[in-house]
Amino acid sequence: MCLKMSTKDKNVQKFSENIDELNDICDECKKKDESVTQNLILTGFKICKSCRISKTIFPI
Repeated sequence: MCLKMSTKDKNVQKFSENIDELNDICDECKKKDESVTQNLILTGFKICKSCRISKTIFPI
């Protein structure tokens, strides 16, 4: 018997994967910070305010 995932099940699975991304953990320094989600929405990068400033000043 073959089980097929409905469109609703696929959407729920994608939604749960997206929620896992919003864990407020910076990709650079691995610290938990509230600004990570804000920067993810604004810039598309999961970095905290501190790492964003350091990347702006020292863009290497």
